[in-house]
Amino acid sequence: MGIGDPDDAAAWKIDDKRALVITTDFFTPVVDDAYEYGAIAAANSLSDVYAMGAKPFLALNITALPPKLPPEVSSEILRGGAEKSHEAGVVIAGGHTITDEEPKYGLVVLGFADIDKMMTKRGAKVGDALVLSKPIGFGTATTAIKQQKATPEQIREVVGWMTRLNRTASDIALEFGIRGATDITGFSLLGHAHEMANISGVGLRFDYAKIPMLSYAREFAEEWIFPGGSSDNKLFFGKHVSFAKHIDEESQMLLFDAQTSGGLLLSVPAEKLDSFMARGEELNQPLWHIGEVVAGEGILVE
Repeated sequence: MGIGDPDDAAAWKIDDKRALVITTDFFTPVVDDAYEYGAIAAANSLSDVYAMGAKPFLALNITALPPKLPPEVSSEILRGGAEKSHEAGVVIAGGHTITDEEPKYGLVVLGFADIDKMMTKRGAKVGDALVLSKPIGFGTATTAIKQQKATPEQIREVVGWMTRLNRTASDIALEFGIRGATDITGFSLLGHAHEMANISGVGLRFDYAKIPMLSYAREFAEEWIFPGGSSDNKLFFGKHVSFAKHIDEESQMLLFDAQTSGGLLLSVPAEKLDSFMARGEELNQPLWHIGEVVAGEGILVE
């Protein structure tokens, strides 16, 4: 899995029951604090394994550091990544470092999956409910941080979400036999949703009012504070999306906002939805029912 249709990670069949899942991700700093940057990068790298319904167990650092960067800053980046990986039960077994003028950090991650329970982008079925495990607006928030327009409270809110592992959401999905999933990262909610819809051969309908957002996402959107990737997402995926007339341009852009370490988008059979949501509440895992899988193609946002 991973050579043909795009999925969140590659999967190699080991035997009739298990698959080895492997992925990698790394990026430049999205926050000013070195430790938090390392933790966010690690959580983001681990997310693709969780989106496949796999259990991560081993990782390698990918690190690029400016030669003049103080050693205490470099060590904080690596400490953030190491402690977040430890929280996930993952061993970092080395890695590779090069010099570069701009810092970059992330992980290669390996996990094991039960082949009969694996989640993929092609698992969405007509009639399923669409459930999201983190709010959106991370791209506009991190851009505001870079522009020094975010308050300490706003930074704490987005960092809290970006450093949160998708482990519990993935565990609940596996418990309920969910087969359709993806994680929301750089291609935005609508971009990744389109990939799921296209591969599954279905359409998706979202209720805009039910989509969770950072408390201040609208504020930054009205100032048009977005990363460049958000405009690219709208340009590339916009032709696959129809919006109701009351949804203005700022609201549309938030749905194309390029996320970092976003949540899981899960396709939950309708008959399991109530129990699924209750299980999330029991385990203190936020879950939002934001739409449905429908017959046809494309995405409708109402």
